[in-house]
Amino acid sequence: MAMTSHKFLPAAALCAAALCMAPLAVFGGGTTAMAATPDSPAITALVGGTVVAVDGGATVHNSTVLVSGERIVRIGPADSTPIPAGAKVIPMTGQWLIPGLMNMHVHLGLKLPGAAGDSLVTETDPEEALRMAGNARLSLLSGVTTLRLVGEDHGTDFALRSAIDRGEVIGPRIKTAGEVIIPTGGHGSMEADGPYGFAHVVREQIKSGADWIKIAISGGISDTHGSISAAPMTDEEMSVLIEVAHRNGIKVTAHNGSSEAARQALKFGIDGFEHGYHLDASILKDMKAKGVWLVPTIVVTQPGALEFYHKIGSPPWYLERVRITGADHWAMLQNAIRLGVNIALGTDQFPFEPNDGTTATVAEAELYVKAGMTPLQALQSATTQAAKMLAMDADVGSISVGKYADIVALDADPIKDIRALRTIHFVMKGGVVARDDRREIVAN
Repeated sequence: MAMTSHKFLPAAALCAAALCMAPLAVFGGGTTAMAATPDSPAITALVGGTVVAVDGGATVHNSTVLVSGERIVRIGPADSTPIPAGAKVIPMTGQWLIPGLMNMHVHLGLKLPGAAGDSLVTETDPEEALRMAGNARLSLLSGVTTLRLVGEDHGTDFALRSAIDRGEVIGPRIKTAGEVIIPTGGHGSMEADGPYGFAHVVREQIKSGADWIKIAISGGISDTHGSISAAPMTDEEMSVLIEVAHRNGIKVTAHNGSSEAARQALKFGIDGFEHGYHLDASILKDMKAKGVWLVPTIVVTQPGALEFYHKIGSPPWYLERVRITGADHWAMLQNAIRLGVNIALGTDQFPFEPNDGTTATVAEAELYVKAGMTPLQALQSATTQAAKMLAMDADVGSISVGKYADIVALDADPIKDIRALRTIHFVMKGGVVARDDRREIVAN
């Protein structure tokens, strides 16, 4: 049957469509110019589109992209790139092909203050895992083929990651930080105190399978207590936590809005900051010098998020904290871009969540351009830069031979206008078409 277009569908309708759909594949015919061996994986050919060079290479117009199994095996001009016999051919004439988008700050089990969050107070872990699975599928359909989870409950993220890897659940590739580690009373769920207490919980998260460690070193917007500009951890606690993670080959990122806490964390070798609401220029310069990453999540404090906050019934105190944080957050982002800080895109909203007439992921990229990035830099923040931050750049982040066939199609060139990302209508992850609004999709 024909797949319903997901462009700007309400989240509830998109969720219903996503949860009812089986794993997908596209079938089509095409000319043949060379033979495939009987035992070789099925070949899919994307023909006629323009491959956007997000990594500084040459743009390929009227291209053929050959996909074998999960990976890209050849890219070239359509008139000189033979299509193997029996390949599935997907016409892409007039379309721009970009790598799958990457969102580096996601909570698939997100609960915030307000009516929606209150309704989830009694949610069990199995119920949360199922809700997260639905949100993972919606994220993939919105064009996000890789995401990083930065705080979930009781191992639900590890279970979901494994289910996606086994093909039991449809969703993006997942890297995860497990639970947020905090000093008692901090902004998160996994409390610890003292250097050895922090060492223990870090080791527990790594034992469970964490790809990153996330700590909260200041308060947050959603807190009813604690200052966003505070620095509650002792030097000994922070230094031991970071040392233990690094000794195990795991990077550490920190929820943080505080320059004081940032200065402390930079001293001990932190790898990244989330949000950075109130970071001053001296901190940003130090981050640039040390190669420390910033994941801005700028959408959460800007006007486009108000639709989301009203929908979930956010209380007045929360909206006021958003308002008073927004100006500093915006100035920080402008300074970070001007100074050349490493930036990877992340939203702190569901990647597919409506925001300013598009999705949160796309809105985040558009705000980066408004704050001073070029469209290419904004696109790189969600592709090559994010892949580099995750140390996955050998496998994802660009449309390149040997990498996973994570490919998104647009109606226009995002290098000329980042708003082209609003026209996503085709999503492939690992050679499997998850969404194709323009052609009939047949379930496996």
